[in-house]
Amino acid sequence: MAKEELLTLEGVIDEILPDGRFGVMLENEHRIIAYTAGKMRKFRIRSVVGDRVHVEMTPYDLSKGRIIFRERTPGSGFGPGPKRR
Repeated sequence: MAKEELLTLEGVIDEILPDGRFGVMLENEHRIIAYTAGKMRKFRIRSVVGDRVHVEMTPYDLSKGRIIFRERTPGSGFGPGPKRR
């Protein structure tokens, strides 16, 4: 299987674990352990309990995955702040 054959599922973060890992409850009621993708780590995108996320998984190990996208929820981010000079 090639990289193109990854499964992409949606879920909700339900636990924060050590070493940058998260417990994610998928829509199909399976719980997996996931870590943040490199681009999310590079741009310091933080995830907290309750965030909806998209997770990539390989068909070989369905208990682990990689968080590739965190959905924006209304009221959870910073809006346009005061103008800085």
